[in-house]
Amino acid sequence: MKIAILLPYKEDYTPKFAGAVSIHISNLYKYSKYKKHIMVFGNTKNKKYLSKNFKNISVKENFLFSKNKKYLSKFISYFENKIPDIIEIHNRPSYINTIIEKLSSKIILYFHNDPLKISGSKTINERKELIDKCDFIFFNSNWTKKQFFKDIDITHRHSKIGICFQSTRKNKINFENKKNIITFIGKLNKAKGYDIFGEAIIKILNDFPSWKSIVVGDEPREKHVFKHKNLFKYSFKENKFVLNLLKKSSISVACSRWNEPFGRTSLEACSMGCATIITNKGGLLETTKYPIILNKLKAQSLYKLIKKLILNESYRKKIQRLNHKSFFLTHEHVSNIVDKVRDRFLIKNQLSNFY
Repeated sequence: MKIAILLPYKEDYTPKFAGAVSIHISNLYKYSKYKKHIMVFGNTKNKKYLSKNFKNISVKENFLFSKNKKYLSKFISYFENKIPDIIEIHNRPSYINTIIEKLSSKIILYFHNDPLKISGSKTINERKELIDKCDFIFFNSNWTKKQFFKDIDITHRHSKIGICFQSTRKNKINFENKKNIITFIGKLNKAKGYDIFGEAIIKILNDFPSWKSIVVGDEPREKHVFKHKNLFKYSFKENKFVLNLLKKSSISVACSRWNEPFGRTSLEACSMGCATIITNKGGLLETTKYPIILNKLKAQSLYKLIKKLILNESYRKKIQRLNHKSFFLTHEHVSNIVDKVRDRFLIKNQLSNFY
């Protein structure tokens, strides 16, 4: 028996360019009791993968066929004589019909974004069909689940529905080693609120010269230029770099304008004991039990929240400790949730390895 995980086409499964979906999958794989029986399939031009069980599906240019269709066709052909027991499809409900026409595997579908904005789940009929055709559907937050079931009755479908939050590790934190660092991590665009953060942080750094800010991210489609001697910027970095940065940071900001399906940045910031400022957009509120909420999407409002955390050290450290102590979305915890669903479809003593 085998479990095949299918990534969206061009979801990069490499340390340098991995997004939230790839990081999520690679982390859960490491802690799954089915680790020896899982293969991840995706497409990348890079050679270094997040885990050894990755199979690259190379797709050549062909004007007669879409790359997505060719990608899906090559994935299906890989299992011509060895159909997997479970196929786990991430964020691509449009792949479902093609796969179930060719393969008799159990299907688990994962949503990492708003289903109402993804091809294959935008309409009520499409979503009802997915409920019927999939053996299980995971959502990365209650907010994402709520979007999927908009105008649909779910009372008789609970056994096929679950929440698979993103996860991270929980480290021991020496709060005395926390530095005067304020972080912003993610795409540097208006959707993420970087324009608000940039304006607020320049004023903070002017008023509090013993503090500095570190920004990690990029956005070639938008240009928001903020400069200060205590403001340091990095392009996208490996997740290990981000976690080490958050471990020594005191304050982290995730001031999104758009409805975040979940919010990996705030999740990781809380796990590393940061006082974390978030908006109440989408699933961000599900990342922490002790949020500092930016109610008004204005630079001055953000400035006031950061200023309060800087001036009131006891309050700042209280929030840091509460975030760290209450954090429970570890890789072990979330991987166990997924494995319990896999248990429904697998007879463990008949498992065979991919390798």
